[in-house]
Amino acid sequence: MSDQTQEKGTSQPRRVVVVGAGMAGVQTAVALREQGFTGTVTLIGAEPHQPYDRPPLSKAVLLGKAEGSAFDVDFESLGLELRLGCEALAVRSDAHVLDTSAGPVPYDVLVLATGAEPIRLPGAEGVPGVHLLRTLDDAERLRPVLTEQHDIVVVGAGWIGAEFATAAREAGCAVTVVEAADRPLAGALPAEVAAPMAAWYADSGTVLRTHARVERVEPGAVVLDDGSRLPAGAVVVGIGARPATGWLAGSGIELGEHGDVLADDRLRTSVPDVYAVGDCASFPSGRYGERLLIHHWDNALQGPRTVAANIIGLTPEVYDPVPYFWSEQFGRFVQYAGHHTSADTTVWRGDPSGPAWTVCWLREGRLVALLAVGRPRDLAQGRRLIESGTPLDPDLLADPARPLKAATA
Repeated sequence: MSDQTQEKGTSQPRRVVVVGAGMAGVQTAVALREQGFTGTVTLIGAEPHQPYDRPPLSKAVLLGKAEGSAFDVDFESLGLELRLGCEALAVRSDAHVLDTSAGPVPYDVLVLATGAEPIRLPGAEGVPGVHLLRTLDDAERLRPVLTEQHDIVVVGAGWIGAEFATAAREAGCAVTVVEAADRPLAGALPAEVAAPMAAWYADSGTVLRTHARVERVEPGAVVLDDGSRLPAGAVVVGIGARPATGWLAGSGIELGEHGDVLADDRLRTSVPDVYAVGDCASFPSGRYGERLLIHHWDNALQGPRTVAANIIGLTPEVYDPVPYFWSEQFGRFVQYAGHHTSADTTVWRGDPSGPAWTVCWLREGRLVALLAVGRPRDLAQGRRLIESGTPLDPDLLADPARPLKAATA
């Protein structure tokens, strides 16, 4: 990686251009001003809408309880230039120029915050009634589907599939979720942790079909590879997302196997004066000993502070957070902190068939991750214990009546 951090005592860049007007991009622009940056900051967004937050799209906006979720940011008073409906096309790093649909934009420092884009279901593009749920326009197209109480087939039992199914059931729709794997959240959680969540679907009146691969989508129906034909007034595809970085081809900016921008521990890319933050970027975690690609809101909130500090260059900052996310599904509040793949011990707190329980993952006696269902205090205490690396006693930890912080070894 190139050492492009401004060293203490050197002048700040004059022009920072941020590509992407979602959480990561907006927070980068705001953090620059909060940390004292006085140069020009240009925020470029492909969508025409005022920058907005995404989590409400699968809840309040979708159900008609809110018209939008625009960020409460006064861009004008902060001296932030917004260029909306402007698509980034290419980076010419040797010339320090960003090419866009509205023409070239010169920069001294460029921040890539283009987020992720949903993976599309092969063969379903252009079929009437097939939807994604990623943007404000997506949510607005889906709102009348819920109002009219269509039979809905959701493809994918991941986080977004569960959240959409929850909203659709609340709206009175008949919902079937089809999942190619043997359980919900197969790509995110171990089998023994995801298994209890399968019952949540039935409890809510949602039909969950696992080991179910989509053969094709037709107007009004989804056909599975076993010949089953599911009536579908609408189909919602939630089979994952990938970094929105295809436009960087030929830029010289190094990408990973998943299309992620390979940032270093200060969120700098392989090209001088270019940073990357949020869903589009991966970074090496010293805490977990591996490169992390995190597609969650909290990462898009926290990373920009590190980017801003390193652009300004007064005190170089390393980015190594404890990852965190939450999901509201089927009447339950699910929270996760950390990264569990390196764990050597799993400890359960509470009965997973009940309304509130926690799973803790330890490595060498120290907490590295936890999943809390209806136990927000466990999550809050656990997150701090992960950060501190405090040794814990697994036997004490397994007692759900004992505060998690009181399980120290």
